[in-house]
Amino acid sequence: MTVSTPDAEAPKYQGVMGWVRWMYDWVLGWAASPFGPLALFVLAFVESSFFPIPPDPLLIALCLGLATRSLQFALLCTVGSVMGGLFGYWIGHSAFELVGLPILEFYGKVDVFETYRDWFREQGNLAVLLAAITPIPYKVITITAGAAGMDVAAFTAASVVGRGFRFFLIAGLIHWKGEAIAHFIEAHFDKLTIAFGVLLVGGFLVLRLLLH
Repeated sequence: MTVSTPDAEAPKYQGVMGWVRWMYDWVLGWAASPFGPLALFVLAFVESSFFPIPPDPLLIALCLGLATRSLQFALLCTVGSVMGGLFGYWIGHSAFELVGLPILEFYGKVDVFETYRDWFREQGNLAVLLAAITPIPYKVITITAGAAGMDVAAFTAASVVGRGFRFFLIAGLIHWKGEAIAHFIEAHFDKLTIAFGVLLVGGFLVLRLLLH
């Protein structure tokens, strides 16, 4: 089965934002393919290191198409994202000048690199946890974490918790409420992820204070 490819010559696909929209529509086209789950895994992997389109739209589409497998799709998305995050970490740690810096330049994030690196050195896994949940471009986070020399075990653990929370929350809500909640998530995605991220990290901070 072939995947429907959007017409790159259409007016809505002109310019830089049109190129991004074309990729977004192309990604969603995989939802109707038997290779949709594989595409979700690959997308989650590459988005964590260099690709601009997050896996959430395809995850939502797949969950809507087959709600009974929503949690399986969330697990697949989480595993792909964490593995891709480790690849991004390797880029930052071992190939920053050759690969990492051009990626940061492409996304216009070179000017905040030092700020992010200091953030990782000071806050460690809490910084990755918050970044894994919220709309901060995850590839910037993974590359910076590697460049900062963050402990790889702590990075992996924070990535598993953060990315798993994000993707299982989306899949769980769709499994529970279906298409109505999917439209709400898509319309308010940034605000929702920031709110849930702050709540989750806040909970960790409170627990940390109680334990000390």
